[in-house]
Amino acid sequence: MSEIWATKYGSRRVRRDPPTLEEAMVAAQGLSDELDEQIEIAAGFMDLPIDAVRTEVLKAPKNARAARVVVAPSREGVTRTVIVERKPSRRLRPTAV
Repeated sequence: MSEIWATKYGSRRVRRDPPTLEEAMVAAQGLSDELDEQIEIAAGFMDLPIDAVRTEVLKAPKNARAARVVVAPSREGVTRTVIVERKPSRRLRPTAV
């Protein structure tokens, strides 16, 4: 799916891909511990009916459903550091003559 935006720099195409079932379930597992709530959240991410997602989740092997992302607990009073790197654009600048 793509959508075209009109900006002051011209038209820009934006690509939107819905997540895969595995990606949606991993994200839902991070938001809830209940399986029914996870299925509802994943269905919302994928824009699919809940029944369709439920049948696919129940068909999946148990190991795929049990996969979780583990984050070490932070120490009390210590803030986490987040590093954001900016990738410079490769825009060519005109040189002064």
